[in-house]
Amino acid sequence: MLLVVGRIGRAHGVRGEATIEVRTDSPDERFAIGSILRTDPEDKGPLKITGAKVHSGTLLLSFEGYSDRNSVEKLRNVLLLSEVNPEDSNLNANDFHISQILGCKVIDHSGKVWGEVKEVLELPSQDTLVISYQGKDFLIPFVKHFTPDIDIASKIITADNLEELM
Repeated sequence: MLLVVGRIGRAHGVRGEATIEVRTDSPDERFAIGSILRTDPEDKGPLKITGAKVHSGTLLLSFEGYSDRNSVEKLRNVLLLSEVNPEDSNLNANDFHISQILGCKVIDHSGKVWGEVKEVLELPSQDTLVISYQGKDFLIPFVKHFTPDIDIASKIITADNLEELM
């Protein structure tokens, strides 16, 4: 599956380095020197990484063919894409990728079906599931209190305490 793993920010310095907004749990793997990443928009890539370092907590990347500030500035806001198998990132039973949550049925402990996950909002406080319930969108905070059991293989999320949200 092709996923966004980063976004190119502003140019840094004069040698063609760009700041990167990291959107992956595996930056060392995704942004290794020699890696080739696809882009969105597609006409800006593919991009081959020729340099990578962290400066003051910010990842800086250099790309083949972009050797100065002016050239790399043309890549600002380009999304970096990589082929990722979501199941490879499941380090334990509580790890999963958003793509694995979409389409899951949400049921309560009595077996009542509340709906199907149609979107996951990545909010500052926590992720939030969007389900369609009785013709309207219904939001469920994606935390243990409301979603204690997640069975990715069966595509079922068992929910609790939904009355608190009504």
